[in-house]
Amino acid sequence: MTVVHPVSFESNEVITTLEDITTPEDITSEDVADETPVGPTFGQLGLPQQLVTALERRGIHHPFAIQTSALPDALAGRDVLGKAATGSGKTLAFGLPLLARVGAEVKNGRRAPRGLVLVPTRELAQQVHDNLAPLGQAIGVQLATVYGGAPMYRQIQQLRRGVDVIIATPGRLQDLISQGEVTLAEVVVTVLDEADFMADLGFLPVVKELLDQTDRNAQRLLFSATLDGEVDSLVRRYLKDPARHEVKRAGDDAPPAEHLAFSLAFRDKLQVATELAGRPGRTLVFARTQLGVDRLAENLQAAGIKAEAIHGGLPQAARKRALEEFTDARSPVLVATDVAARGIHVDDVSLVLHYDPPTDAKTYLHRSGRTARAGAAGVVVSLLLPDQVGQAKRRFRTAKVDPAIDRIRPGDAPITDLVAKGIAVEPKERTQRDMRRGGGGPGGRPRREGDRPTGGSRGGPRRSFGDKPRPAGERSTGERSYGERASGGSYGERGPRSSGGRPSSPSRYGS
Repeated sequence: MTVVHPVSFESNEVITTLEDITTPEDITSEDVADETPVGPTFGQLGLPQQLVTALERRGIHHPFAIQTSALPDALAGRDVLGKAATGSGKTLAFGLPLLARVGAEVKNGRRAPRGLVLVPTRELAQQVHDNLAPLGQAIGVQLATVYGGAPMYRQIQQLRRGVDVIIATPGRLQDLISQGEVTLAEVVVTVLDEADFMADLGFLPVVKELLDQTDRNAQRLLFSATLDGEVDSLVRRYLKDPARHEVKRAGDDAPPAEHLAFSLAFRDKLQVATELAGRPGRTLVFARTQLGVDRLAENLQAAGIKAEAIHGGLPQAARKRALEEFTDARSPVLVATDVAARGIHVDDVSLVLHYDPPTDAKTYLHRSGRTARAGAAGVVVSLLLPDQVGQAKRRFRTAKVDPAIDRIRPGDAPITDLVAKGIAVEPKERTQRDMRRGGGGPGGRPRREGDRPTGGSRGGPRRSFGDKPRPAGERSTGERSYGERASGGSYGERGPRSSGGRPSSPSRYGS
């Protein structure tokens, strides 16, 4: 039975909250639970039959909580402000009404896009595309991804052939608009996914410039796991009387993962991390800087652990291969910056290791949210130097977790117990056809830019950059604080420019 309650939101306005709905947590066909959720079907919510049939072909028969809540208003053309935990089905909650609206009037040939989805990272853009493209194909809606770190000429060629919906990171889309390759004048539905993350990264000026180029009467769908801070300025400026939907499930306030914290000496940190990374199962390790990620991955590889690195300084092809290796469990360890902390879903991540502590509680929760998904168990471990313990305690209190902070050394019982509890994941081997398409894999292709050797590049372990405490205010070469932007920044997008700095170019679509 669905229980609907009005509750207070950050803006102190009334929203809709769905509680106690039994649903699986992810939207992909591989992860659909056997249990039948309680509530209406997609058809009863008003979704066109073509899309209902396309969903059923992918094994998706019933809407999840955020979809049940938001779809009726979104399909009716209302602006929607949606809040739900990561992995709760937000992609279909905004994707289905977007496809229904654009698919109601299918056009052929070269045409300006009528749907726009803005996302903060390349990986999230690709993930949204992979979820929506098969559904769009079923109703004749063509989707394209536009993001930095990938060849621009290929994206231009696709746009020139004709696209109905663009899924884009803001910087690359702004570049293509300035070159006259795309216009947003005919966009009738705009989606902002992970809007608070874009605000944290400093994207808001660019996002506002892009939204200003769309039709003022376009429908706006804004979805995020949290809706606070500067996001409210977007809501006030662009959303008209939005329908607010929040889905809270049992356990949202108390993260289901087991949270542990260990205090250790600097000299022991790499060895403890190596022992934990050797644990059976998928492990996601977070480090603070790009150089720190590369060095830690090399250290783990030198110790015989199959590990890949992912951060914004790598070419897109290298990032894609690293994520595929991790997803397929051929490399069960992924070392990452905060680029992997939001919007990326990989099944069965049993351990999240904070090798370097995050900057704040929100980042801690988003990093930690990569494990204990879809009802699975998970462990979150923080490695803390003695001078980091006090700040970590404050961060834990804000995040509403309360791990005991134990002093440990390599080989101690808490570490060996964690390693013993790991459960191995069977690697998935991709076909030679997948490898030729760029999926990667041993022997599938020659090394290309962005690949790394399997062992340490200098013949042995290297000290991971960023471990040793530095004086307050000191920053290492190439390091940027979370959210700081510059040309060629860590998320594959150039920094925001003022609207006056963008060269004008006549649109290829004519006046």
